[in-house]
Amino acid sequence: MRMSLPNKLPSALSSKKLICPYCYEQFPIRDILFRCNTRTGRTGQRCVAKTDGILEERTGNGRELGPVFTADGRQTTASCPDCTSETRYRVCPVCHSQLPTQFGLVDNLLIAMVGSKESGKTVYMTVLLHEVMNRVGARLDASLMAGDEHTLSRFRRNYEDNLYEDHRLPPGTVSASTNDNRVDPLVFRLSVSAQGPLRRAPVHTLLSFFDAAGEDLTSQDSVDLNTRYLANADGILLLLDPLQMPGARREAAPGTHMPSAQYDTSVGVLTRITDMLLSQPGAAKKGRIDVPVAVVFPKMDVFRHRLRRGSPLTVEPPAGEKFDVADSLDVHTEMTSLLRDWDGVQIDQLMRNTYRRYRYFGVSALGANPTQNAEVAATGIQPYRVADPFIWLLSEFGAVGREGSG
Repeated sequence: MRMSLPNKLPSALSSKKLICPYCYEQFPIRDILFRCNTRTGRTGQRCVAKTDGILEERTGNGRELGPVFTADGRQTTASCPDCTSETRYRVCPVCHSQLPTQFGLVDNLLIAMVGSKESGKTVYMTVLLHEVMNRVGARLDASLMAGDEHTLSRFRRNYEDNLYEDHRLPPGTVSASTNDNRVDPLVFRLSVSAQGPLRRAPVHTLLSFFDAAGEDLTSQDSVDLNTRYLANADGILLLLDPLQMPGARREAAPGTHMPSAQYDTSVGVLTRITDMLLSQPGAAKKGRIDVPVAVVFPKMDVFRHRLRRGSPLTVEPPAGEKFDVADSLDVHTEMTSLLRDWDGVQIDQLMRNTYRRYRYFGVSALGANPTQNAEVAATGIQPYRVADPFIWLLSEFGAVGREGSG
């Protein structure tokens, strides 16, 4: 069944600033542009598809498409001034990417994923999205679907098939500095069923995942140039590789593949990201950054033999539709203790003194150390607590309910 949209967006949204899920630029709703669908209009004329220079420059998309024209962006349809054909193709006024169907009508959450090179961001993102589409989605009574055809085909081809079909780790993220400073986010639409007596309808949320390459975080200049998108992120998934901490390297299981020594430390990445966020107007409230940050420590499977008996990291999270506050705080406390053992006290102090909303998570995307040939271990993919950080962020935004106290 085709979803019908109102002809005009609610008046309450008319002055609201929106953020493009593809280029992360801000604009008011009325500035949204339209793209002709190149169908024959009422006058019998039709527009010719051509390459959109702005779209190609900003995203690398050189496909031949209908021309872009100006109309009232508060409307959901507009008639092309040249051929009179009515179109529903709404596009970003900055990068000319086609906006998702319900853009401006539902919450639009931009989630930035950052971390140093070899921290496992791409693998983690792939497993996280796969889990939310399947096992975790069933648990939350939620569905996750691609927000556009490009995301659908790229996620399957470049990420999911590599890992789940070929059992090979996806290639590392291409640095924006080697790609004309372009980024290519994955955009999804999350629908969560009604939870509790006060919520009568499902909650729909647009999610934009931007996976910043580790090389883009190795100096302050590259942070300023290539991760300006963090400034408009609603939430941040920050992956800090424990194997880049001296104390943790000593405790890892024998045979663990270690990150290359020349890559930046977790403290260095966190410091540069923090400096960038603090430089944004209004980012810090009462001296601390207000953007929720899920600090994710991946590869916890290599420390399984070192975890104490009764550690919350040795059990599966509670299987409920809501975010379990008490369980999450137990994990947070355990990770704080491990940071002291791993010589990561500086990380904890920086988070305590600079961020108002943050939480520590210990996860394993694969469940076992990959082979030296960058292949999944013979035991297969056995993810552990990968969705916890994501569900916490959703609960911070009110998209998922909470239970328990702490």
